[in-house]
Amino acid sequence: MKILMVLTSHDQLGDTGRKTGFWLEELAAPYYVFKDAGAEIVLASPRGGRPPLDPKSNEPGFQTDLTRRFEADSEANAVLSNTVRLDGVTHEGFDAVFYPGGHGPLWDLAEDPASVRLIQNTFKAGKPVTLVCHAPGVLRHVKAPDGKPLVEGKAVTGFTNTEEEAVGLTQVVPFLVEDALKRNRGAFSKAGDWEPYVVADGLLITGQNPASSGPAAERLLALFRKG
Repeated sequence: MKILMVLTSHDQLGDTGRKTGFWLEELAAPYYVFKDAGAEIVLASPRGGRPPLDPKSNEPGFQTDLTRRFEADSEANAVLSNTVRLDGVTHEGFDAVFYPGGHGPLWDLAEDPASVRLIQNTFKAGKPVTLVCHAPGVLRHVKAPDGKPLVEGKAVTGFTNTEEEAVGLTQVVPFLVEDALKRNRGAFSKAGDWEPYVVADGLLITGQNPASSGPAAERLLALFRKG
């Protein structure tokens, strides 16, 4: 099994002067779900090279056993330092695509034609796409083969308006994930704030928040086990 994981290259949190990027748990937890299952993992980002880590995600209160494992894993860090450019990869050669979140994707991946193309072509090829936390916002411009929004009529979840409010960034982000999914007529559902919650609808798997990233990766593997 070969899985492409797509990370943000965006490191500015609006005009706040604060840094953002990808959320460490949302990379580390699925990375080891896949790695421990024997999968080959390739990391990509819009700019290539080492993508920016949201510094908040590595604060003690947000660290987990898996984030610490990743930080101490020289092989994993070497892979992270050398992500391939997103515009240079296609779905071909991969069995699935996984998007970790963090606030960064709302600025770059959500508007990136290469990302839109990748997701659309992955679905056309009958392969699954999984997105967690803020990453479901990357679907805002993605279309189904019939030209309608990909999420229209599909069961989806993502970082909720109340979770965004809780972190104080409702007025900073370019759009709210929950609102964007609903605007595209996705059948949005959610659990309580910060509770693990994953929704699968055919080839589309979405997770609500950082705690949902590992379970979303497990749900993706379950698709292959059903095979």
